[in-house]
This record gives sequence, structure tokens and C-alpha cells, in this order.
Amino acid sequence: MAVDTLRIILGDQLSASLSALSDLDPAADMVLMAEVMGECTHAPYHLKKLVLVLSAMRHFARALTERGVRVRYVALDDPDNTQTLRTEVGRAVAALKPRQVVVTEPGAHRVVTDMANWTECLEIRPDTRFLCSIAQFRRWAAGRSGLRMEFFYREMRRRSGLLMTPDGPEGNRWNFDAENRKRLPPGLPVPPIAEFPPDSITRDVIALVRDRFTNGFADTKGFAFPVTAHDAEATLADFIAHRLPGFGDWQDAMRSDAPTLFHAVISPALNLGLLDPLAVCQRVETAYRSGAVALNAAEGFIRQIIGWREYVRGIYWLKMPQYATLNALQATRPLPDFYWNGATPMACISQVVGQTRRDAYAHHIQRLMVTGNFALLAGLHPDAVDEWYLAVYADAYQWVEMPNTRGMALFGDGGIVGSKPYAASGAYINRNSNYCAGCAYDVKQATGPAACPFNFLYWDFIARHAQRFASNPRMAMPLRNWQRMAPQRRDAIRAQAAAFLVRLDHPQTPRDQTV
Repeated sequence: MAVDTLRIILGDQLSASLSALSDLDPAADMVLMAEVMGECTHAPYHLKKLVLVLSAMRHFARALTERGVRVRYVALDDPDNTQTLRTEVGRAVAALKPRQVVVTEPGAHRVVTDMANWTECLEIRPDTRFLCSIAQFRRWAAGRSGLRMEFFYREMRRRSGLLMTPDGPEGNRWNFDAENRKRLPPGLPVPPIAEFPPDSITRDVIALVRDRFTNGFADTKGFAFPVTAHDAEATLADFIAHRLPGFGDWQDAMRSDAPTLFHAVISPALNLGLLDPLAVCQRVETAYRSGAVALNAAEGFIRQIIGWREYVRGIYWLKMPQYATLNALQATRPLPDFYWNGATPMACISQVVGQTRRDAYAHHIQRLMVTGNFALLAGLHPDAVDEWYLAVYADAYQWVEMPNTRGMALFGDGGIVGSKPYAASGAYINRNSNYCAGCAYDVKQATGPAACPFNFLYWDFIARHAQRFASNPRMAMPLRNWQRMAPQRRDAIRAQAAAFLVRLDHPQTPRDQTV
């Protein structure tokens, strides 16, 4: 079989517009796609995440074949599968003897490093599915003393023209974040998200995953993610029609009986390549300009896509591989078992971990201000937290996960991503959710047997890092409040935090209601 160019498509590159496919000649070229255990076991992935990626890959391969493209598809259970990307590329090159091999740059630094050993005739092309290339981000970052997302976001607004007028930003403001934090009214109806029952391809993948990953995290029950571009577009349309109008006001809210609230839940499809980020934002802008949604909803959503999503990718590639080693707060504690099983009296953690186990999804406030906030306050090691977020969420790939986790949630990068640590007591969770209502702890207490762990851990965190944060103006108020406390109260808080953390480190020790 004569092959001029072998075109490699990775599992999160399922886009018809992929640069590796831009000059494809169906008569002369071939596409290689491979399901390999080396990638499926890189982290202890949620089984629904494995199903999502493998099913989406198979659907994309079928769509290419229906267009007349020749596809060499290596299934996970193929007896000839060598189970790594490198060896499958080598096997294909040996069999097909292509003149050249083309791939779009991957989303993980380790894969870029490994590509050096794939084949001498490999051409790595930029990933043009992002609005800001890696080279463009480097130029933006050059010479800046601080790399704040807000200023990058403004540049992206100007460059894309989204929500812009001839005189400047729509509404004369760049950012409506202050209008995204309203309290959720009790009993507010929440539209359901779109779901897609598994077809025959997905059912086959579910059976394969259940058979091959018997010790995997959670299960595949109720899998309903979109696995094709068509279904991803339907998810987006459903969000714009039914949930985007409420997204602007209640973006930061959390509710136990409505886990996704008004969020889009398009990130799994978007990060696989089934949706185009600019086209997504243009659809949302159109909804605003037609009067279907308010400006704070459209701006808040677009900021997440062309602001935050593009920004964290830029930070990742700008700072790697050193970024993966940063641990500015010298956190060393291992990840507690309740991150995997949800077995804790802390209702907020139990809710979010339970949802994560069930859905392989949680929205950004649940990740940042519940599980991320606890990890920050308790001093959990960034490596362990990185692995957990990468494993359990269907939309998590290292380029987007690591700056969010190690940077935003844990302040492990020392302030590259965030100007201050996003530390909060139980009051924040109580204000933005109904989680505290049924908790074993009292969110208003900082000491005593019923005290909310987030409260005494928050003040202990402030005390532990007081010297480091003394020069940070955004931390001045909590530091002053800590210093104004009576010495006896400070001692009691720190003693309770210390006892809690000892029990966290030694779960075999008989527990009381503090853990």
C-alpha cells in the first residue's frame, strides 16, 4: 500500500480543521490513530473519561473513512498493538514506508519530548485550533513583570473582535466578574443538560473499558457525553438556549441537587477538539447581540474561553518543564483517601467528590473553592493533587489542568497565575452553596468539636505563611485579622488544626468527628 504522508491524530485532536490534516490527499496519504495502554494508564483515569476519549476517537475515525480517507486504526485490544504511541508510529512507518510523517503539536510536554524518538521524518505542526499560538503568547509575555490573565484577555478581545465596539469593549467594561457572583435563590428551576445515550460504538467501548480496567476509578454507569462533533454542537445549542441566560448571574453558585447548574459542560468536547473555541464564542456573542442573553452572561462565558483557557495553555508551554516541579508553599501532605471515595463528614467535599465519581465533571468553583481550597489549606502536595485532577475529570489534559491546579488552586507556582492564594474559610462555601445546611460541622464555628475544618485550617494557613504573605497587598486584610485575634484564640485554632492534620496523615488512628 503506497503512502506518501502518514498523518498522526492524537486522542484529543479530533478536529476536521486539524493542522496535520490541512493538506491531506485522500488518494496518497493515510491517517494513523492508536488506542494505547501507555496513554490510558498514564494516570488512574475515571472510566468515563476513558470511554469518552476512546469512543470519540472511533467516531472520528469513522467520519474520516466516510469521507474517503484511509485510516490505520489500532484498537486497544488489537493483538498486534504494542501499546505505546512511539512504537505504534514505528510499526506504521516500517509497514507503510511513508515519505513523511505529520502530527499536530500535542497538549502534554512529555509527549513532545517523546516525539523526538518517533521517527526522523516527523514534521510537528502548530495547533491552530487555539486563538493564540504558543509563539504569540511568548511574544505577549516577553518583558512583562507580571503575567495577569486580565491583560491577556483584553488583548484577545481586541484581536478576536469579540464583544467589541468601535469605541472599546461592549458596555464600556472589559470584565463583568463582579456580576457573576449572585446568590442562588432557593428552589430556582435549573434546566437539565443535554445527554446522549451510547450508540453501538460507545457500547463496545464501555464493554472494553469495563473488561480492561477492572481497578479503574468510579464506573461507566450513565455515560452520556457527546462523542461526535454533531452531538457536541447540540450540547452547545442546548446550553445557549436554556442555561446561558442564567450563567451570568450564578456562575459561582453550587447546589447539591443541581450539580451543573447553568454551566455549559462543553469542556470535555471542546478539549477533545469536537468544538471550535472561536466559533463557540461567536455563537454566544450572537445570542447577546440578539437580546437572548445579558452582557454579563456572554462576557463571563467568553472570558473563560478566550481569556482563561488560552491563558493557561500559554502559561503551561511558557513555563514547562520547570512548572511541573514548582511547590512554592512547600506542601508535602499526601492526598487523603476521601478525594477518591468521598467518605468524609465534610458535606462540601463529600458532595463534590461524589459528583466527580458519578459524572467525571465538576464546574470550576467546585474544583477551585472546595477540593482545591481544602488541598491548599491542608498543604497537600501539588504532584498528588495534579494527578487527581488529571485523572478524575473528563475535560482534564495537562496543559489546562496543571496551571489551574498547581497555579490557581494551590499557589504552588508562587504567583505566576494568581496574584494571591485563593484561600477561603467555610463562609465562602456557605455563601455560595447549600452544602453547609446538612453538614456534620457548624460553618460558623472555628474551634470546638463541631467547628468547620475549613475555618480553623484557613486561619492556620494564614499563620503558617504569614511571613511569605506579608508583602502581598491582597493578603493584608486576613493577616491583620489574624494578628488582632486574642492569643488564646489563635492558640486554640492552631492546636485544633494541628490535631486535624495529624488525623489526616494517619487515618488508621481512631477518628472523632474532626475528620
